Amino acid sequence: MSEAVSLAISELLAKWGAGDREALNAVVPLLYSDLHKVAHLYMRKARPGHSLQTTALVNEVYLRLEQYHRAHFQNRSHFVAICALLMRQILIGYERTRRATKRRGNGSNLTLDDAIVVTKGRPIDLIALDDALNDLARLDPQQGRIVELRFFGGLSIEETAEVLDISPATVKRHWTTARLWLHHELTGDRHA
Repeated sequence: MSEAVSLAISELLAKWGAGDREALNAVVPLLYSDLHKVAHLYMRKARPGHSLQTTALVNEVYLRLEQYHRAHFQNRSHFVAICALLMRQILIGYERTRRATKRRGNGSNLTLDDAIVVTKGRPIDLIALDDALNDLARLDPQQGRIVELRFFGGLSIEETAEVLDISPATVKRHWTTARLWLHHELTGDRHA
């Protein structure tokens, strides 16, 4: 991304923060490919056959962003990170609703295959992951944010450091610790 585009994005985000609602309409097209990439990462981690598609997830985020009258973003990375968090909330909401519907008998029985998602070859229950991440955030808010930004937001170590205003070394250290903690919570593996 060119420096001119980055500057334009920062200016639009500042205008939106100052109350210019049209700035959101101008900034989203500039960042659409970034948002689509993050949404695609989420959808790859979602359970097979999820009813929400990548483009629909980006559209859902846009609709939620429209509800904010004044949003303050530091830069492009911060904006994309917040959008990634919104995507997580949307997908978790869909999954919780789907499971609740099946428990009430308004759908077929929930199978083990329905309850897991595949991430890097390992089955992970999206709701269990969300619960574990919420627990981690209560224990260490910074580690929770790092996992959200890296895992869900697809941000690099450097982008995460920039958003959180900490050093890349700190991000790496906390990222390693948080992944081990989450692995233990999700698998019960005490040797991790």
